[in-house]
Amino acid sequence: QVQLVESGGGLVQTEGSLRLSCAASGRTFSSYNVGWFRQAPGKEREFVAAMLWTTGSTNYADSVKGRFTISRDNGRNTVYLQMNSLKPEDTGIYYCAAGRGLRVRSADDFVHWGQGTQVTVSS
Repeated sequence: QVQLVESGGGLVQTEGSLRLSCAASGRTFSSYNVGWFRQAPGKEREFVAAMLWTTGSTNYADSVKGRFTISRDNGRNTVYLQMNSLKPEDTGIYYCAAGRGLRVRSADDFVHWGQGTQVTVSS
């Protein structure tokens, strides 16, 4: 069983930066694909970034490509999302997820979820 706890959210101005962390419990965490999703008020949850555990390859939503970076430290059982050049449209609750499906852009392929952390970008 894997449990995920996000942290690092907050209020930041446009063009600012934040680094989200996702601490995982569970001895098998290193063999899971990991992803970040977000949900803005009144909108559906959307894919942000993901990393395959096998190759370490990454995948990003077009809206964040070049600004966000996903990384993981298996020794610390932690996944990070470095967010730079933040925009007001990045505002939302950010969720960390872990799964073994290959459709890493789909929330359906992630079975473990954190409780989310709020990110608010002011204009």
